[in-house]
Amino acid sequence: MLVAAPDPREVREASLDELSRLGLPLPPAKFPLVWEPGDEVELRPTGEIEARIAVLHLILARCFGMPAQTAMSWLLESHLVDMVTPPEWQFVVGGRGDHRSFVLHHDALFSLSWVLGLSKQLDPTVPVDERLVERMPYLAGGETFDQWRARILAAPQHPADAAALLDLHYCLDWAYLEVERSGHRLPGLVDANAIGQRRWALEWAVMLRGPYHDEPPGWEEVDLST
Repeated sequence: MLVAAPDPREVREASLDELSRLGLPLPPAKFPLVWEPGDEVELRPTGEIEARIAVLHLILARCFGMPAQTAMSWLLESHLVDMVTPPEWQFVVGGRGDHRSFVLHHDALFSLSWVLGLSKQLDPTVPVDERLVERMPYLAGGETFDQWRARILAAPQHPADAAALLDLHYCLDWAYLEVERSGHRLPGLVDANAIGQRRWALEWAVMLRGPYHDEPPGWEEVDLST
């Protein structure tokens, strides 16, 4: 569903108000807007987001002991091999890659679950919901991708709401890194790595359309440098 993006200045004002409420530093006055007036926004197709959630969940299972053969069999049976990125495939098959970076994707998974309505909130001060695993594919029980999709009955967020949360996390990412650099205390139990992962997922799931936007990036192409 492609809709008009909300006023970016009003959204940014709300984001900065939230940073102030949390006692976080505010980004500089020239900090870029995520989109421009007149742009449009939509979410990635629900099936694509569900596939990304399933792949990330499987990779986390590999991080915590799932055998490679079991993981590969599940991907094949669920017809998700094409949704796995090359670095993810190397990790699934041979355990190659940065194990810690894959574990951090737990927060990206949480963010995507919010996009599909599987988690009620994405509070920057609160860690991943402990019950999130109950909403993921039951890999140990052999639940297939299609069976999981039928069980969860995804109810995606409105694109404008997701865009507003993306803007907030764009600002939070800057603020959390600034706080950690200065050695000050963060407002909750979530660190800058977790905020960055949540932003990563939102940057991927929220597709902005307008004259200054490129085509939506692939999962490994999401740019968090600005």
